[in-house]
Amino acid sequence: MKRIAWGITGSGDLIKETYDIMADIKERSDLEIMVFLSKEGETVMKWYHMWNDIQKDFTNFKVDAGPNSPFIAGPLQVGYYDALIIAPATANSVAKMVHGIADTLVTNVVAQTAKGSTPIYVLPVDQKRGTVKTFSPEGRVMELKMREVDVSNSEKLAKMENITVLESPDAIYDVVGISKE
Repeated sequence: MKRIAWGITGSGDLIKETYDIMADIKERSDLEIMVFLSKEGETVMKWYHMWNDIQKDFTNFKVDAGPNSPFIAGPLQVGYYDALIIAPATANSVAKMVHGIADTLVTNVVAQTAKGSTPIYVLPVDQKRGTVKTFSPEGRVMELKMREVDVSNSEKLAKMENITVLESPDAIYDVVGISKE
């Protein structure tokens, strides 16, 4: 694997863990990582005080200027990138992917990439029934109950062609073929 595209949606849950793993992979490999963010992804990165870090750590960086961005979808469709990773993915983005709605940069890139042969990996934040603990931008622990509709959409996403659902941020190491340590 030489090149990956990493899409970020507006999820605060798992953003810090995912970011740390992607920065570690970039540091320890020669992978070219192109980062693109939805408008909400940009907002969350700012809320979590990670905006300056992502711009510094990932120089190939793009922000949503609308859903039809050929600079991303085209190269993914034709195989320029070896993988598309959407992590973390909000319940809203997952629902849109499952139902074919491509009205954001991230959901449109997934829809267009699925028409080619580039593998797609998605880390939904709402994929297990029950409650999860997450952190607010201020570091306060929050407990959230997963809605059945959101978990069901994550399960439907896992059944879609050319999409693999990742269970945790650590699974990204396996996707790119790098050991966790």
